[in-house]
Amino acid sequence: MRSSGCGDAKRKLAGELALTGELRSIGGGLATTYLAYRSGRAFVLPEASAREGALVDCAEVYGASSLLQVCAHLCNREALKRAETSHTATDAIYPDFADVKGQLTAKRVLEVAAAGGHSLLLCGPPGTGKSMLAERLPGILPPMTEEEALTSAAVQSLGTAGFKTENWRRRPFRAPHHTASGVALVGGGSTPRPGEISMAMHGVLFLDELPEFERGVLEVLREPLESGRITISRAGRQADFPARFQLVAAMNPCFCGLLGHFSRKCTCTPAQISRYRQRISGPFLDRIDLQVEVPALPPGELRGRANGEPSVSIRARVSEARQRQLARQGKPNSELTSREVEQFATPSEEGVRLLERAIERLQLSGRAYHRVLKITRTIADLACAERIATDHIGEAIQYRRSS
Repeated sequence: MRSSGCGDAKRKLAGELALTGELRSIGGGLATTYLAYRSGRAFVLPEASAREGALVDCAEVYGASSLLQVCAHLCNREALKRAETSHTATDAIYPDFADVKGQLTAKRVLEVAAAGGHSLLLCGPPGTGKSMLAERLPGILPPMTEEEALTSAAVQSLGTAGFKTENWRRRPFRAPHHTASGVALVGGGSTPRPGEISMAMHGVLFLDELPEFERGVLEVLREPLESGRITISRAGRQADFPARFQLVAAMNPCFCGLLGHFSRKCTCTPAQISRYRQRISGPFLDRIDLQVEVPALPPGELRGRANGEPSVSIRARVSEARQRQLARQGKPNSELTSREVEQFATPSEEGVRLLERAIERLQLSGRAYHRVLKITRTIADLACAERIATDHIGEAIQYRRSS
């Protein structure tokens, strides 16, 4: 059974009580401790859960191995020891961009995505490095703040695997298989649990082989992509989970994957190509900020050792650009509202004319128009520019050409 109560107005207890009086660990220890700390309470947890809960700095967390220890503590006979944990983070856990050969455009797009928190779609033949690029995105994102680390860890502690303290301050990277259900992706169940989009909180959600996902599964992502939250409603209860993640998706250009290949011929008919791409709805695709091609590389570019720019250098530029955004508007560019876009990402008259021509030629929607302006603002931030120039707009338009 589970026991939850309080010894006084400012102390809470939670754990799984065995018939022997032993206290067993519970899921969500960090999440419950975080909530109790914000309300000014101390917490008593089973020892294993207490080490996780102690990640909340300044929180008063005590660990106990049995109910007798808890009773002795409450009766002031033998005080419980305050839980402690050690947590360190290192950049070595992230794959390095220096390992990627070629694909300069894709690398630049990933830098823009990281700087502004933008969603991204990579389209190209098999074996061009789409997954390899996506796996390196967490390594160039800005370091997690204390609040981001706590929120991310608290949500992960609610999952079936719990939260591992060695992952403290590490950006999560979640890559569900394309057979994942809607419940697995957004959360749910008779007792609502967070899904992959919440487990990727303040990290990266990578959807490989995007058209192979069920269309209905992808459609449920539309709301959290906009709001950063997901509400799970059941007959007897309702759960609200945070879902502020960065989406990176990858897909082939057609069924056989060879459309546009420099040396191999595509065998798909126009009708097959159209059916393949129609597996992704227009409204969902419209919500992805950056959409670029990752072409196949000729053998000459694949020979020799990779000598690309390391992640640490890219991360420094990304962090500097993100700091400009936080100082200017208090949030990343991807989270700007339509009104804030007009305030912080206003182009010049020449830039407006360029953008209007692009909207007409590419048939961009009103949502896509504002997303281009957000991308433009991020490109200007990377260039340390206060005002948006026409070359910033031109580059941003290039990253929406596959819309």
